[in-house]
Amino acid sequence: MTSDHFSDDGRDNEFDPARDIEEILRGMLSGQNFDGFGIDPSELAKAAGLPIDQAALQQMLGALQHAMTPQAMSGETDWSLARKTAIDVASKDGNPSTRSLQSAFSTASLWLDSATTMGASADAPRELQRIEWVQQTLDTWIEMAEPVADSISQALTSAMQEQLPEEFQSAVSQASGMLKGVGAALFAMQLGQVVGSLAREVVSGGDVGVPLLGGPGKEGGALLPENVAAFAKGLDQETTEVELFLATRELAHSRLFRHARWLRSHLMSAVGEYARGIEINVEHIEDLAIDLDPQNPEQIQEILRSGQLIPPKTERQQAAHERLETMIALVDGYVDVVTLEATKLLPGATALAEMIRRRRAAGGPAERAFATLVGLELRPRKLREAAALWQLVGEKGGIETRDGLWAHPDFLPTIEELENPELLLKRIGLVPHEADPAEIDFDRELKRLLEEGDLGDQGTGETSES
Repeated sequence: MTSDHFSDDGRDNEFDPARDIEEILRGMLSGQNFDGFGIDPSELAKAAGLPIDQAALQQMLGALQHAMTPQAMSGETDWSLARKTAIDVASKDGNPSTRSLQSAFSTASLWLDSATTMGASADAPRELQRIEWVQQTLDTWIEMAEPVADSISQALTSAMQEQLPEEFQSAVSQASGMLKGVGAALFAMQLGQVVGSLAREVVSGGDVGVPLLGGPGKEGGALLPENVAAFAKGLDQETTEVELFLATRELAHSRLFRHARWLRSHLMSAVGEYARGIEINVEHIEDLAIDLDPQNPEQIQEILRSGQLIPPKTERQQAAHERLETMIALVDGYVDVVTLEATKLLPGATALAEMIRRRRAAGGPAERAFATLVGLELRPRKLREAAALWQLVGEKGGIETRDGLWAHPDFLPTIEELENPELLLKRIGLVPHEADPAEIDFDRELKRLLEEGDLGDQGTGETSES
């Protein structure tokens, strides 16, 4: 035993997993050096994808130190960390717009009356500042992220316990709780970083595919004036034209969700079905840990950013994700078609529609970060196919037939119909079914027999003489 294991009075300090791991963790968080385990807090923040300014570092250290207190080691994630981080990120370098968008909302509503049968919401459309958007959407983000946070927390604890000898299992429970609390705190702050960054990217309530702003009094739609102004900057179109287009698109989205009352819960159920299937692979975490160099923050950062902690999708998850992508594509495609119809007299509307379509299909940096963190992509991969399908139905059957498909989820186009629109047109009677040749021959023969009076004799087994 080395001298490191003896105190100043010569007393033997036997290895105590719970005590020693606790000291290591506390040393890491305070910046001290414990037998080579010292880590610069700024490097830890960098690895977690968090800002490295002094105020943010102090907030991170305070949160992680709190995560090691007994009351915080239950394993439950403290989502208030996500809220505070998101608000801090969203409020930085802001330049609130003083332009009112109410005139754009009013004009857009009039245009939409002739482009869709879906009426306007009783709730007035709103202008939201970035912090307001964070406060009103964060609960939905947490709802999507919580299953992953729980799975990662459990996996980290299991990995730690399985790596230790059996005689240390009972002693390590306290240290495991601290590790669990620290992991949960880091995850919450990362989610806050993502949501705060999204608040600086999105232009409207319906900008990311899932309904984030639903609920009583909030169905009228919303635009973020500061982000709308940033989006319009540098475009060839006049700012007023960009505002009109974005207002029309957001109100079309709002009308759809008001008309199809089932749609929000249907989408969130699809998200939940996907999230509940996430299981973090403990063996995979152990394999990563073997090659991990704690002194190499770039390596840690790459693991977090690449989503290596999120396992490959199971068949069930893949199916759930495909259904979710299809639903989001149908929503965005419908909104695209209605918006273009409503803004057909607006100069540059087609160019703006294409820009929005590409933006949605690619996703912004924060949206991609959320996909890495949670393993859930919210991009409509079949957006163009969906828009073409809604356009076709409108041309063949009119806007009443097109809008009527939103009356019930069973009426909506399936994945197969999205890939082969003729199947949908046949199902809803816009294209006649081609009769099978065998059916044609049978019908012709049946008609001949009826005309000749032979069917009754053959069908009853009686002869004409009886």
